[in-house]
Amino acid sequence: MFMKLVNRVQQMVTTGVQHLHDHLRSWTRPPSTVLTLGCIHDLARSKPQLIIENAVLRQQFIVLNRSVKRPRLTRTDRALLVLLVSRLQCWKDALLIVESETVLLWHRQGVRLFWKRKSRTRSRQPKFAGETITLIKEMATKNRLWGADRIRGELLKLDITVAKRTIQRYMRQARPSGPCNQTWSTFLRNHANDMWACDFLQVHDLFFRPLFAFFITELGSRRIVHVGVTRSPTDAWVAQQLREATPFGAAPKYLMRDNDAKYGAQFGVVAAGTGIEVLRTPIKAPRANAICERLLGSVRRECLDHILVVSEAHLRRMLTEYVAYFNHARPHQGIDQGIPGSKASVHPGVGDPSKVVAFPVLGGLHHDYRRAA
Repeated sequence: MFMKLVNRVQQMVTTGVQHLHDHLRSWTRPPSTVLTLGCIHDLARSKPQLIIENAVLRQQFIVLNRSVKRPRLTRTDRALLVLLVSRLQCWKDALLIVESETVLLWHRQGVRLFWKRKSRTRSRQPKFAGETITLIKEMATKNRLWGADRIRGELLKLDITVAKRTIQRYMRQARPSGPCNQTWSTFLRNHANDMWACDFLQVHDLFFRPLFAFFITELGSRRIVHVGVTRSPTDAWVAQQLREATPFGAAPKYLMRDNDAKYGAQFGVVAAGTGIEVLRTPIKAPRANAICERLLGSVRRECLDHILVVSEAHLRRMLTEYVAYFNHARPHQGIDQGIPGSKASVHPGVGDPSKVVAFPVLGGLHHDYRRAA
């Protein structure tokens, strides 16, 4: 009895699976009416259209046969599909692996590239002399505040006619993009003759006791105006150094200093009494007082690193000798190898080298070379 029941269930399952298989085959089989209507429609089309549609289908089959998972179309495949569907009337029905909007996008990109290539200039040679290009770049480099219109007006003064867009193209080559305001170095150069700068240099003597040297320099000529040495730089002492540096009203318009606490109220009173406007540099910005910082570095490298300081008087005597050498004999790179204490620049002379005399400075650490009388 049990075996009959099992056989009956197996027969029912087998019959159900066979019916389901037949239904799936009927669902997935294309309708005969669609195939018949397609054949009738193809009979009414011309032979070239059928050939082109066959080529479109064949190209898509090639792409599918070449791909593993997702169809990968190269630039050649895209160009060939765009060319074929442009000759086909019912081209949307022939596309199976790409959308019609995608083909239209490829076509627009091709048209854009075609007209971009067609509209580019044939010759890249400039239509004016190379001296004009050099002049435009020079004007853009040396005049940071000038724009294209200003440079064009300056060129018109010289009877040189150049378009504004042409000037802008060469300006971008000569002047990097950025703010058009003047740089800090340009500001210092414009006001250097009216500005002084001051700073402290800490030194340790032979017994590791701290000493402080106070320097005041003129930015325009790089001349050291004053130097003072002390062990305790109080506000009253710093104010006295400013008085000694400005005798008989010989004071600058601006005095640059950092934010050191040694500059107290008395220092500000003395500066205001002599008509000096004190400029404080930003915090942790040594480049704002770069000229004075460079001076302190030169004092260390050329003098203090080679001397054992014994006392305060010894340091004052060494620095006084070095300042005299710095102001009256040492050429300075920042002023075109000129002497800070002299108006004229140093130029090579012609004469007998045997008549040159060397005067030792700081015990022979440096030498001052002069022509013998």
